[in-house]
Amino acid sequence: MARLSLLGPVDAPLPQALELLPHTITRYEGLQECLSHLDGADVVLVDCRDEPAKAREACLQLSCLDRRVPVLVLAGQETLSVISPDWGHDDFLCDSATPLEAETRLRCLFTAQVANELVAGPFTVDEDGYTATVGGKDLDLTYTEFELLKYLVAHPGRVLSRGILLTDVWGYDYYGGSRTVDVHIRRLRAKVGPEYEGHIQTVRSVGYRLQAER
Repeated sequence: MARLSLLGPVDAPLPQALELLPHTITRYEGLQECLSHLDGADVVLVDCRDEPAKAREACLQLSCLDRRVPVLVLAGQETLSVISPDWGHDDFLCDSATPLEAETRLRCLFTAQVANELVAGPFTVDEDGYTATVGGKDLDLTYTEFELLKYLVAHPGRVLSRGILLTDVWGYDYYGGSRTVDVHIRRLRAKVGPEYEGHIQTVRSVGYRLQAER
């Protein structure tokens, strides 16, 4: 039995599929309250049925945390079309889904969490084993290159500014310039090779984005 944190209006009806499953569901109205209880959560469900913009912001904040908890977006038929990969969530569940579908999607998230692997397109990053592969081939990366790739893979489709990368990969106490990011991106592209370097895209005047599919 898993522990699910449901972020959204506490008076919103719970989908029947989730009511029928044996998992423990704790509901939170505010994001900060939910964040303060992440240690007890296996999956965070973000309800986007009423306020998609608010749900998107919650997903983005959850995706940037050091302690990565799988995020499942709960959508209605009316809001399903607004969900996009740049939200940073792991999967979505329609509120009309059957218990079998809901359990299958949750189980996939549990499995991914236990494996502690990040996957985006041809890239796989094993956080526990500190290894990374592209297209099934091992990559020989330095510590910083590994951390940079891990961060990109953890946020597929999201445009990451050089400032964000410096803060989250190099750390708050790093005093080097943004050119450091460009140099490491260039080295990382060289190591993944010409077949896959196009997945690491430059966003002019902003930063970089890892595009899982090309």
